[in-house]
Amino acid sequence: MPMNSHDLETMLKDAFPDAHVEIRDLAGDGDHYAANIVSETFRGKSRVQQHRLVNQALKGKMGGELHALALQTSVPE
Repeated sequence: MPMNSHDLETMLKDAFPDAHVEIRDLAGDGDHYAANIVSETFRGKSRVQQHRLVNQALKGKMGGELHALALQTSVPE
């Protein structure tokens, strides 16, 4: 069963409470999303470390309910 964008956004905001999160459904199927996440949590971390934090926040949903997630992570300006 696909994940809806609201559930995805909720999981990310739970993990990164200070974050500004934007979710886009890329294919209209609930399986392919793009996420833009801006959080102070990412400051001083490499892109790989940032993406690992996001994958941890998804608690195993990646590859199951969520097939693809194009990530863009950054820190506030």
